[in-house]
Amino acid sequence: MAFILGKKIEMSQVFSQSGDVTPVTLVEAGPVVVVQVKTVDKDGYNAVQLGFGQKSQRSILKPQRGHMKKAKQESLRWLKEFRVSNPEDFHVGDSIDVSVFKEGDKITVSACSKGKGFQGVVKRHGFHGGPRTHGQKHSEREAGSIGATGPQRVFKGKKMPGRMGGDRVTLKNLKIIKSDRAKNILAISGAIPGRRGTLIEIKKQS
Repeated sequence: MAFILGKKIEMSQVFSQSGDVTPVTLVEAGPVVVVQVKTVDKDGYNAVQLGFGQKSQRSILKPQRGHMKKAKQESLRWLKEFRVSNPEDFHVGDSIDVSVFKEGDKITVSACSKGKGFQGVVKRHGFHGGPRTHGQKHSEREAGSIGATGPQRVFKGKKMPGRMGGDRVTLKNLKIIKSDRAKNILAISGAIPGRRGTLIEIKKQS
C-alpha cells in the first residue's frame, strides 16, 4: 500500500495531446520520514507514523523532539499515522517520496476543509429562507420553526446556525494526472479540501 503526506499548493490545469483540459490540484508531496513503526505485539495494531515539513525547534516540545530524534529529525511540522498490514517492510528513518505513485493511480485524499466561521442556516445547510412578502419583513434568511409544541425542547442534531467548515473531508477515486519526482509535486484530478498550505493525506486505493 502506497501513502504519503503533502502540502496543497494551488489549482491548475493539464492539457492532453488531444486538447482536452483536466482541472488539477498541485500538491507538494514528501519526501516524508518514517518516525515510528507500530506493531500488534507492542502497540495493539500495525501502523507507520510519518513526519513531514519543517518548523522551528522552539515551538516543538522536548519529548516530541526526543521522539523525532530516533529518525534523525528534530523539527518535523506534522506527524500522521497510516495503518498497514506489513509493518516489517518499514524501518525508522526510511524516506518515502512521490515515486511510490505513478500516473493513472487511483487515490484517496483526506484533508481539513476551509473554516468559514459562524454561518446561518442558508449558507450552512442550504435552507431556502422565508418568503419576501405576506407580512415577512426581516426573516428572509431565518430558519423558521425549530420544534413542535409537544416536546418543549429542541432535538439534538437539529440543523441550526453555527461554525461551518474546518471538518475532515475524505475524497475517493481521484487520479494522479502527473508526477514530478524532481520537484516532489503531484497533480491530482479535481479539487481537494482545504486552503493553500493545508496538510494532505494521500493513499493509493487497492
